[in-house]
Amino acid sequence: MCLIVTIIMLTLSIQNLMQLQWLIGIVQFIIALGFLLLLLKNIQKARCDRSGGCDNGCMVTAWLAKIFPKKDN
Repeated sequence: MCLIVTIIMLTLSIQNLMQLQWLIGIVQFIIALGFLLLLLKNIQKARCDRSGGCDNGCMVTAWLAKIFPKKDN
């Protein structure tokens, strides 16, 4: 599902940027990047599940977790 949405949003983004609709094109490009990150996270998780677990975690979302840390209640 993430792959389909990524491809569609990236295609729409390119079309809008070619038609000089900058705001819509940039928003769609950011959405496409978000779904691409989700896709990469899912691929890494599937690889870890197959191999029996990963010690290093997901490299893509590790740096995002440092930027947006969880708040302790």
